[in-house]
Amino acid sequence: MSLLSFLLGEKKKTAAVAKERLQIILAHERSGRNAGKPDYLPALQRELVAVISKYVKINPDDLKVHFERQDDLEVLEVKIELPDAAAK
Repeated sequence: MSLLSFLLGEKKKTAAVAKERLQIILAHERSGRNAGKPDYLPALQRELVAVISKYVKINPDDLKVHFERQDDLEVLEVKIELPDAAAK
């Protein structure tokens, strides 16, 4: 916001204010995470196994969840080994 807008009392639109607040919250959340894996990964892995097991019989050890952080980029990789169709 410019100094002139501040002095004249012009108000920002509600959407712009909400967007700025969300960006601040997201930046705060990201900076507050520890350097290791996020704490939600074990629960995510259990839930994925439960959902996939509804459709395909899998071993929970056949599902791997990997989290990697590179500079400003966060990558969540999910690898699932499905059984052969002939094994059914």
